[in-house]
Amino acid sequence: MEKNLLETPIEYLKGVGPQRAELLKKEIGIFTFGQLLEYYPFRYVDRTRFYKIREIQSDSTEVQIKGQLIKLEEIGKSRQKRLVAQFADDTGMVELIWFQGIRWVKQGLKAGVDYIVFGKPSFFKGKLSFAHPELEKVADSSTSSDLVGLQPIYSSTEKLSSKGLHAKGIARLMKNLLEQVGNVIPENLSPALLDKLRLMPKAQAMEQVHFPRSPQLAEAARNRLKFEEFFFIQLGLLHQKNLHKARFKGYVFEKVGDHFNQFFHRHLPFELTGAQKRVLKEIRKDLRAGVHMNRLVQGDVGSGKTIVALMSMLLALDNGFQSCLMAPTEILATQHFNSLVELLERMNINVALLTGSTKPAARKKIHQMLEDGTLHLIVGTHALIEEKVKFKNLGLAVIDEQHRFGVAQRAALWKKNTLPPHILVMTATPIPRTLAMSLYGDLDISLIDELPPGRKPIRTEHRFDSHRLRIFDFMKKEIAKGRQIYVVYPLIEESETLDYKDLMDGYESICREFPKPHFQVSIVHGKMKAEDKDLEMERFASGKTQIMVATTVIEVGVNVPNASVMVIESAERFGLSQLHQLRGRVGRGAEQSYCILMTGHKLSNDAKTRMETMVRTNDGFEIADVDLRLRGPGDLMGTRQSGALDLRIADLSKDAPILNLARQYAEYILKNDPNLESSENQNIRKGFLARSRGKTQWSRIS
Repeated sequence: MEKNLLETPIEYLKGVGPQRAELLKKEIGIFTFGQLLEYYPFRYVDRTRFYKIREIQSDSTEVQIKGQLIKLEEIGKSRQKRLVAQFADDTGMVELIWFQGIRWVKQGLKAGVDYIVFGKPSFFKGKLSFAHPELEKVADSSTSSDLVGLQPIYSSTEKLSSKGLHAKGIARLMKNLLEQVGNVIPENLSPALLDKLRLMPKAQAMEQVHFPRSPQLAEAARNRLKFEEFFFIQLGLLHQKNLHKARFKGYVFEKVGDHFNQFFHRHLPFELTGAQKRVLKEIRKDLRAGVHMNRLVQGDVGSGKTIVALMSMLLALDNGFQSCLMAPTEILATQHFNSLVELLERMNINVALLTGSTKPAARKKIHQMLEDGTLHLIVGTHALIEEKVKFKNLGLAVIDEQHRFGVAQRAALWKKNTLPPHILVMTATPIPRTLAMSLYGDLDISLIDELPPGRKPIRTEHRFDSHRLRIFDFMKKEIAKGRQIYVVYPLIEESETLDYKDLMDGYESICREFPKPHFQVSIVHGKMKAEDKDLEMERFASGKTQIMVATTVIEVGVNVPNASVMVIESAERFGLSQLHQLRGRVGRGAEQSYCILMTGHKLSNDAKTRMETMVRTNDGFEIADVDLRLRGPGDLMGTRQSGALDLRIADLSKDAPILNLARQYAEYILKNDPNLESSENQNIRKGFLARSRGKTQWSRIS
């Protein structure tokens, strides 16, 4: 009965019908009673208090006043026409103005009658007025339940509003809905959990979140529903993780052999940081446990993830297995390949690169060597998951920046061996802990949170365009010390032509300020041929040019330890994580490095916050937290992943304490009752099964 009622198609709700139902489906994705019930208000308006006209301030939000309509008249002609009413209480007078629907509004109003007026006041030339306020006769207000207590405000759209489904119209539907389903809303948390955390029962929470009797009850209802939302996400991820461990056996890498030891004792270019050692220990534990490893390694730019990945691949080799490293772009795959070749140059290990650009003859040879086992490590792009790529015995797959691969692409790696290879996922995009717990909660997470010794923190400064000459002087001083400099321009697809012009103008002004033969300037952008781009990058990397003017193509793919200055033009047009990634291109040597953020004087509040954050900290995780607050999880990780969360009421950037609590209790319950079979947990089991139907676990690699 419960299930059927909440799954009733929305057109059968009183006040909806076929036309409105079609709009609700198209505009806000509401198909059933249950989905409308979870369409929560984003704020409330207090209808409990009446203001006197003289109390209203210029910065007041919506207010409610009681008084008499004195006079009503139409002013202006045709399109300029407006309806103006004089409205007064015993402390003063205001104007009520309507620019649209004048005839309809006028029919419902009468001078000399007492009304309640609700709306947002505005002051123009010292005069107080309300545009398009809501009005109700005082005589009717005692019977109207709409104007009591906190009024919910729902998001609407232009098309919905045109059919009467503005915030108030949706509130009326919600009232009808609660009258119909209020007694049959199923409880999906256990009595013990409700009692322990002092949470409101589900039916009461639904009533109070939509029509709260007080601000305190509204908050208690929202907290109950936020906890529930996070709890079921965490329950799903942890259940998936447990299933994964029980279902998939993994190759056992027992040996720490010659390859690992020889590299560690003789060829490691620097001593490992404490964080790298800790993460390697976690990986070693996974690899010899006999279960399938599914681990995410997070580490800021330059924290040494590649060394950790390589040493894990050497462990695979010591145990007779091949490894692959898959990167999302050719430029990143090539950078990884070059790093591995350099690190392994004095060891007898075969490494190859396979991308879309690999010539047919080389491709054929690589395929053959992979099948006969003479190729030990392969680095590549999506080319690695093509059907014709077959391994003799793939034991470990390392995936870099995995959020840029689709689920099907990652899953294709599984089919490269009889038992699935161990999976090590790496990302240099710091993911806030709340987001990592919600997107990758079914993976084990390792953190490399130390930079290699000898690295000085990059000094970041924000400068306005008017300081450009001073910046040029600073660049000349750095070049005189033998350093190199990046100057980066934004490239945003919608305005590519404009961006290209900015880039070329900037390049010309740099060439004028830094003339040949004293200075050499490279330029790299997306419109260049690949070979020209490579030549320019190579000239900069080898020190033949001192300045590299580029678009964001250098965000990944260039590692020049001698580059000590990063100048980012129009920095306000970049997101925080991109600014942080760009900054990570410098600071790779032992010298002091600098990042200079150039902007105009007019900055939005968000842009100011981004600049202040970059100047204040080099901590990628702190930056990611600010980014999450500014942009939300959808923009941060791409719509595919944010769709997986499908959060209706909880907010990852504000509700971390509730998320942590939900994770803690989900872990506790699954530890004591892995299949939710106890009578105590039957509500949770039903809720879990109802939510799991048709949901995809996006972070799954299986």
